[in-house]
Amino acid sequence: MTLKLHHVNLVTDDVGRMDTFYRDVLGLASETDGLPVLEKNKGYAGDVAFVTDGAIQTHLAKKDPLAGFNAGQMVNPVSHGHIAYRTDDLAAFKARLEAHGVPYADWGNRAVAGWDQIFFYDPDGNVIEVHQVAET
Repeated sequence: MTLKLHHVNLVTDDVGRMDTFYRDVLGLASETDGLPVLEKNKGYAGDVAFVTDGAIQTHLAKKDPLAGFNAGQMVNPVSHGHIAYRTDDLAAFKARLEAHGVPYADWGNRAVAGWDQIFFYDPDGNVIEVHQVAET
């Protein structure tokens, strides 16, 4: 099982303002490759802008304090943002969390078509995502 940093998700009330800031002030590029297809009818319907430094994506997502409730999940990835890792074996990663007694919310593909996602909290309450891209 491999784990690789994939993106950082920041939440905002104004996606356009954040997108402009990260592109114009920080000089990041709009991400166009490998973007997720958002599932806007399964719990989170907010807009998201995608920028990159060429290696790591930053997702700028509309803040939605009710997304976890709407999706029936205990962890809400768009209330305060999160850091995300990609794995090639989500089942093995879930087993690792379970072995360490770490509860997680299994969002499946409720937010992103073709990604199986789980979310959990680190000891200080930061949200962490681990996802696996479904094989096509």
